[in-house]
Amino acid sequence: PKKLPVVLSPGEVTRLIEAAPNRMHRTILMVLYATGMRRTEASLLKVTDIDSERMVIHIRQGKGSRDRDVPMTPKLLEALREYWRWKKPKVYLFPSPEGWRGGEQPISDKTVWYACKESAVRAGITKTIEPHTLRHSFATHLMEAGTDLRTIQRLMGHAHLEHTTVYLHLSHRHLHAAI
Repeated sequence: PKKLPVVLSPGEVTRLIEAAPNRMHRTILMVLYATGMRRTEASLLKVTDIDSERMVIHIRQGKGSRDRDVPMTPKLLEALREYWRWKKPKVYLFPSPEGWRGGEQPISDKTVWYACKESAVRAGITKTIEPHTLRHSFATHLMEAGTDLRTIQRLMGHAHLEHTTVYLHLSHRHLHAAI
C-alpha cells in the first residue's frame, strides 16, 4: 500500500525541538527541520559547510552523489553559532564523542535517529516520528506557505519532480483549495 508520510504541525515541530535532551540534539533537529536535510547529510556536515556570508549550508554528496546548497534562516544561524561556541567542533559540525569513534569522526546517522525518537517521547508526540518526518514537515510547510513545487524539488535534492509531488497531497492549502 502507498502510505502518505507523517507530517508534524508547526507547533509539534516546536515541541519536538524544545524537548531535545541536550544542546547537540536540539541543534541537529533544528538543522533537519530548517533545511529538509536527510539524517546522513546532517551527520556528515562539516563546519566549513556553513556559509554565513551567503546564508546557505552546502550539502556534499547527498543522495545520488549530488551536491546542493540549502538556505539558512537567521534563527538557524544563531542556533548554530551558539552550538559552535559551546561545542567548538573542528572538522565535523556534529563530531562523535572523543575516543568513541575517534576524535575527528562524525556522529553516526543512528545518533540523529535517536535524537529524534527521544525528543518525540519527551515531547509527548504519539505520531511515529523519525528524522525523515522533519524533512516531510519542512517540504509540506513550504508548500502550504506558497512555495512552488520546482523550488521545493531543488531544496529537497529530488532528481525527479514526481518525487516532490507527494507534498501536494499533504498540503492543507491544496486540500482546502479543492473544496
